[in-house]
Amino acid sequence: MKFESPLSPHLQVYKWQLSSLLSITHRMTSIFNLMGMMFFALWIFMLFLGEDVYKYFEIFSATVIGKFIFVGIIWSFSYHLLNGIRHLFWDMGYGYEIKTANLSGIFVLLSSFILTFLVWVF
Repeated sequence: MKFESPLSPHLQVYKWQLSSLLSITHRMTSIFNLMGMMFFALWIFMLFLGEDVYKYFEIFSATVIGKFIFVGIIWSFSYHLLNGIRHLFWDMGYGYEIKTANLSGIFVLLSSFILTFLVWVF
């Protein structure tokens, strides 16, 4: 016997907004930052274990997956940092207008990619 439970209509009619996507992204980057901190702790731990163990970390870091992880960690940190600064301005009462909130969100998003590029290149 198959039961067809009704779905909540809000999921089918909800119109995504930039602010909601940026909010979800901010929450996801906090999780990625936690994983990045664990990755950093693993790196420090492998340094203490000696050169023989650390070479495996160097080999992994040279792979495409390793570089992708490093770029992801850098982007996650930079986005979360810049969006946190944006939230500090909101805490002070600035930027609540929809246009200003959208522009600052786009600015944070673009700035995080630029900052990631600059950190990775230099």
